[in-house]
Amino acid sequence: MQVFVSVIECGSISAAAEQGGQTPSAISRTLSRLETKLGTTLINRTTRRMDLTEEGRFFFERAKSILQQMDELEEHLSVHHQTPSGRLRINAALPFMLHAIVPWVGEFRALYPQIQLELNTSDLIIDLIEQSTDVAIRIGELADSSLHARALGCSPLNLLASPEYLARHGTPEQVEDLQGHALLGFTQTETLNHWPLRHAEGDRLLIRPALSASSGETLRELALAGEGIVCLSHFMTHEDIRSGRLQVLLPEHNSGYRQPINAVYYRNTQLALRIQCFLDFIQNKLAIYAC
Repeated sequence: MQVFVSVIECGSISAAAEQGGQTPSAISRTLSRLETKLGTTLINRTTRRMDLTEEGRFFFERAKSILQQMDELEEHLSVHHQTPSGRLRINAALPFMLHAIVPWVGEFRALYPQIQLELNTSDLIIDLIEQSTDVAIRIGELADSSLHARALGCSPLNLLASPEYLARHGTPEQVEDLQGHALLGFTQTETLNHWPLRHAEGDRLLIRPALSASSGETLRELALAGEGIVCLSHFMTHEDIRSGRLQVLLPEHNSGYRQPINAVYYRNTQLALRIQCFLDFIQNKLAIYAC
């Protein structure tokens, strides 16, 4: 199409060939292939002149319009590629949203003012298309999936309790001492009740919770209220540990397991720039939680 329009605008095959850095024979072959594909003659050519047919005039006007629109589209995308913009829908479990995304939203918006964030929370695996989500952040091992994933980092798990709880019930010194304590665990995800503790039978201890909750944020609040001992990720408890609201227990028995943090999405080609910018940004911030 570009060759055809160039020939008409330049006035001859030889002029179009010179402008495009091709040979006249290559231009002529291109025109012949185009006419064969369309099943019609576009140009009546003689040794001295060439004239557009009726079909050629029709095709020329529309081809110019199409090529112009393509140029405008490429320019538009190029501008947006240079300046990240548009709506970005993020989904994450509530604890991750509150402790690892919300604190950095102001900085992200200052860096990328043309990106409109939409933050949604869910502790369950969601259908990204059904929920109109660009990217979801998931904590823990990923099941086999048609989704594409990008590793963002990892976060240690710590056993924690409030000073008030420990003052009332004592501080466990050995893994076996946990049997005499109120343990706080999850109701749904069984693997989350395997605590990373080295003991006689391995490096993971399956606990039986005295009190269960479906959300890590609920368990965090219960621990802060002095209801028992909990095992939670560092990204959501590092401020509690730093301030002394929660104390780390049995660190010498911790097996060192770190929860993987992944971004999942449907795209299998290059990510839209707004998504790429967010993932790069949050990956950099997560480095402070991988103590």
